[in-house]
Amino acid sequence: MRRKTEIRIIVLAGIFFVLFVGLCFNYYRIAMKREHVQTARTNAQFTVIAGKSEGTVYDRNLKPIVNAGRKHIAVAIPTFLDRDSVAEYATDKDDFLEKFDKGQPFTFECKEDTPDSDGLTVFEIPERYAENQPAQHVIGYLSQGEGVAGIEYAYNKVLRNDYGENSVTYNTDGFGQILIGDGKKIIRSTAEKSGVVTTIDIDIQKICEEAGKNIDKGAIVVADVKTGEILAMASFPTYSVDDMENALSDERSPLINRALYSYSVGSVFKLVTSAQAIMNHFGGYVYNCTGQEDIEGKIFNCHKTDGHGMQNLSEAITNSCNTYFINLSRILNVKKFRELAYNLGFGREIHLCSGMTASGGVLPTVEDLMIPAELANFSFGQGKLSATPLQITQLTCAIANNGKMPVLKLIKGMTPDGKDVLNEKNPQHSEVLERSVAKQLREMMISAVADNENSNARTSYTTVGAKTSTAQTGRTDKNGEELCHAWITGFFPADKPQYAVTVLVEDGGYGNDVSAPVFREIADRVSQEK
Repeated sequence: MRRKTEIRIIVLAGIFFVLFVGLCFNYYRIAMKREHVQTARTNAQFTVIAGKSEGTVYDRNLKPIVNAGRKHIAVAIPTFLDRDSVAEYATDKDDFLEKFDKGQPFTFECKEDTPDSDGLTVFEIPERYAENQPAQHVIGYLSQGEGVAGIEYAYNKVLRNDYGENSVTYNTDGFGQILIGDGKKIIRSTAEKSGVVTTIDIDIQKICEEAGKNIDKGAIVVADVKTGEILAMASFPTYSVDDMENALSDERSPLINRALYSYSVGSVFKLVTSAQAIMNHFGGYVYNCTGQEDIEGKIFNCHKTDGHGMQNLSEAITNSCNTYFINLSRILNVKKFRELAYNLGFGREIHLCSGMTASGGVLPTVEDLMIPAELANFSFGQGKLSATPLQITQLTCAIANNGKMPVLKLIKGMTPDGKDVLNEKNPQHSEVLERSVAKQLREMMISAVADNENSNARTSYTTVGAKTSTAQTGRTDKNGEELCHAWITGFFPADKPQYAVTVLVEDGGYGNDVSAPVFREIADRVSQEK
């Protein structure tokens, strides 16, 4: 009985094995029939991502500041390609061959003339940054694909939307094999056409960066005097996103945008003192400079130790006579003097976009200025007073624009297609000076260059008005020499001002020696090329 049971079990097992083999054969037969292969194709796909396109940061004329270059990325399916012939199109042949021999779909960078085929799909993708990226401090940079500084940070979501992927999708059979004959779905992103439109003029930006290439630390700002649109904003030293390690270890701190930082101002502020004097009807004030002035026991020296002699207001601006302005300030209304400085932008932040706000600097209080020595320092831009290159540029705009000070702005609007600008706002102005006062200040700035044979701001291709500064810092170098910030701010053309330019060289020395030649080059080149 037991033996019969064992025989039955063996027979049943054999029957089940035969049935199982039959089912497997039948499944294979069905799977390989054409109509069933077609069903598999519709249910299985394979997608290869060939890179991501991101929104563009444009200049005012819709020229791309980023995404200006192009590279070509190909998606390759080895099964359907001739290895050696396609390898000739690869920019890195060894890398291509290594990937090809693995037999799996892959991407590689290729030459511009690489031809498409069933097994090869070529994409043209924008390169985010150039080797010598202009306006790097304005643009900012990315970390792990997200903006962390500059416009990259402020408009991160706008520039990195969900439609940036470039891809090719293939149908596959029931065994996961790519089916070339069934076609492929290609998505070529147009995300780079949309983006942010700045007020920057890329041509003027490049002129400023080239003119300032020898600045170790500093900033240059150029603005339209009527609209307040920032046409160029350069900070030195610059940095490369491809070498962030060195940028982070550089003791000069190249990642900071020095156009947004405040510094001791120096003689540029004499323009404000002059404005208040004219408004208080002291524009005809005359003073005899002997080289120094005693203010309640504190001695203030003029840079010309033997004195300038008799000076009127215009001559004092041209000669940058400190003691003249010290004495002039003593007859001014301190409260109104400080209020004018505030109205002209001192002590107030300038907001450009999210994460990019210029410091308000330091504007002494009325109580501070009631101290004679503090008022004396204030009169020629020293003491507690500090300001940013943007604030100084805004002051120059007000003078050049007949007393109407525009609000500085960096963002013009948005574009959906690289052609149209949306959300553009009209310029905003504040009436900060009477027209006649602004005119007198312009004339003094013009004379400060034209009537000064030693001025290094004198140009060859245009006319300018300007004021230099050599701002004391209270710090010394390793040789015990005092460090001074070199400034110049001015406008051109002199008769019909269009551009306001400010150059700061941090710890650079004398404004006329260091900053004025940079100003001159910018004014001449912009006049020639625009």
